[in-house]
Amino acid sequence: MSGRNDILDTYIYENSSLLEQLEAVILDAETINTFSQENINEIFRIMHTIKGSSAMMEFDTLATVAHRIEDMFFIIRENSMSIVSDTAKPELFNMLFNSVDYFRTELEKIENEQPLEKNIDGLMNSINDLIEKISVQHNDTSSEEPQAAQTDSEEKNSNGYGNNPEYPYELVVFYDEGCGMENLRSLMLVSSVSDFCGESYFLYKPQDIENDPSTAEQIIENGFLLMFKNSEDRDKAIHVVRTAGSVKSYQPHDYVAPTTVEEDDDSNSKVVHTQDENENIHTLKTSPSEHTQSVGQPLQNSASSSTSSAQHQKESLISVHQSKLDQLSALVGEIVITEAMVTGSSDLKGIANLNNFAKSARQLRKLTDELQDISMSLRMVPIATCFQKMNRIVRDMSKKLNKRVKLNIIGEDIEVDKTIVDNIGDPIMHMIRNAMDHGIEISEEERTSKGKDAVGEIVLSAQDTGSEVIIEIKDDGYGVDDEAVLNKAIRNRLASPDVEYSHKEILNFLMMPGFSTNTEVTEFSGRGVGMDVVKRSVEELGGTVTITSQRGKGMTTTMKIPLTMAIMDGMEVSVGETIFTIPIQNIRQNFKVSPSDILHDTVNGEIIKIMDNFYPIIRTKELYSLPNGVDNIEDGILMWLESGDTSYCLLVDELMGEHQVVVKPLPAYVNSFDIKSYGIIGCSILGDGNISVILDVGNLSNAAFRK
Repeated sequence: MSGRNDILDTYIYENSSLLEQLEAVILDAETINTFSQENINEIFRIMHTIKGSSAMMEFDTLATVAHRIEDMFFIIRENSMSIVSDTAKPELFNMLFNSVDYFRTELEKIENEQPLEKNIDGLMNSINDLIEKISVQHNDTSSEEPQAAQTDSEEKNSNGYGNNPEYPYELVVFYDEGCGMENLRSLMLVSSVSDFCGESYFLYKPQDIENDPSTAEQIIENGFLLMFKNSEDRDKAIHVVRTAGSVKSYQPHDYVAPTTVEEDDDSNSKVVHTQDENENIHTLKTSPSEHTQSVGQPLQNSASSSTSSAQHQKESLISVHQSKLDQLSALVGEIVITEAMVTGSSDLKGIANLNNFAKSARQLRKLTDELQDISMSLRMVPIATCFQKMNRIVRDMSKKLNKRVKLNIIGEDIEVDKTIVDNIGDPIMHMIRNAMDHGIEISEEERTSKGKDAVGEIVLSAQDTGSEVIIEIKDDGYGVDDEAVLNKAIRNRLASPDVEYSHKEILNFLMMPGFSTNTEVTEFSGRGVGMDVVKRSVEELGGTVTITSQRGKGMTTTMKIPLTMAIMDGMEVSVGETIFTIPIQNIRQNFKVSPSDILHDTVNGEIIKIMDNFYPIIRTKELYSLPNGVDNIEDGILMWLESGDTSYCLLVDELMGEHQVVVKPLPAYVNSFDIKSYGIIGCSILGDGNISVILDVGNLSNAAFRK
């Protein structure tokens, strides 16, 4: 059963990736209102792959839809986009988007073990209608050409074992004994080879490997034959074969038709006569480099293979289930804790000579640091996988709301933890929809009258600060109407009519549960659903959400989220008997001061001047009402901390040293007290078994000044 699950996981993963590629191709093509020949070939290949893998998994409805779209793009590929009229192009784009949605929905059902949709008549009718419209654009002769070409290829490929002078460069592949499903392995090999050289440049035998299981026996007995028009494509295929799974060996050779030579008396030259192709004769022209190669051995023809490899080298990737990465991160975290317990053991105190131990401990720390870096990097993925999906949201809403809006994406190459990418998509989508529905003006005339571009703009950006990723969703629309928000808050009893609220306080009402300024239930916004969904989702990732807005200029939502939630470098400090950990990346400087260095503001707050700038001082003991700790500022240490635009100095008793700590989430019952708003994001277990509280530098200042 586990093998079946592994195959199913691979099927879902690979086809989901193909759908992302397909959607990106369609979005780009729609902006120029046509498909390039490269786009057409790619869509044909994607549909061919989805069809084959779905048929193998016996998902017949998915295979049927993919097969019909493949048929359509076969016709387009053979005749170019000129056969698709301008009136049919919007239908083509919409049909493809609907197909992507269909495949994604079905993949979700497969993943959740739900029954698949059996009625695909609506989608199939739209595909067939388009094929009919495309077919009438060319005459009967041209409409028969694709079938004729296909039949011709099939006829050539059915003439004997190879024996095709048009495809003389051959490659026979043999699989490991007993590996099973040789025909389907060959189908996947064909798909991989077609990535390197076009499908029209090679043939293969047996041919009906997708639908005829009996071809597996033929492949076991004779091998799987690939035939190429030129040697360069065969070299590319050899590179693919060498990295394919379950391949035991392969044999390249060149086909040469038997010839008879006669002397031409007039020209004194040789006349070569080739034997009839229909005769099943196969001659090998073998060179020293063209003998059977076992997988893992170097190619003898190193010049050609190295050139091909340099030009068409693919990055080696391996798919790993996320649960295994989670287990690895947890295990590395325990190793870090154990290392700290060993090197900081109280049993070592009083021992005179620890030089050898200290040397080994430093080496152990170095290795654990490297192990941590590697385990963390395995979980880091580009945020582009999340950002690019928003193009589709903007495209669909633009059409349905009749608004012209463009999405500008910045910083999509930034890498963050896989867990964050998986969970940040919904909050971002909610804000994009909010900007489209509430923010951007409907009328282009209204925008131009305000001096704005007729086309609305939404900017989705990501910035890496070293410790966190800052994601901004900014639109150039109406902005927030403070009066409307306040009135809604008063009606919902979230605000009092007798209190005067600041602009920032009014914006905070937007993130309260059940708050929404929308007065109509639409496909994109429902009454009673507000931005509290965004706030809650981001806070579950250990992040924060803030809103800024200027009436008539637009609104900006800023999400600050940790790059990773597993391990961090921290400075341990003590305040009385309590130990805190402060992220190293937030520390600018540590220093001692005297009372004469301290200034006082009008509300008796303490300020210190550093590099011609003034910064407030926060006393940790007073902030958290701790029973012990230094009271005289000259007895403690000031830490100059910085997070984003926030900068201040924190008074602690002493520094205990820099350590890598494993971030442990706070218990659920503690989080229910909104402890994150007081600058506490988690805790860590120290080497001696004590608990260290991890501080959030940004929220800590908010808590101090609010208090």
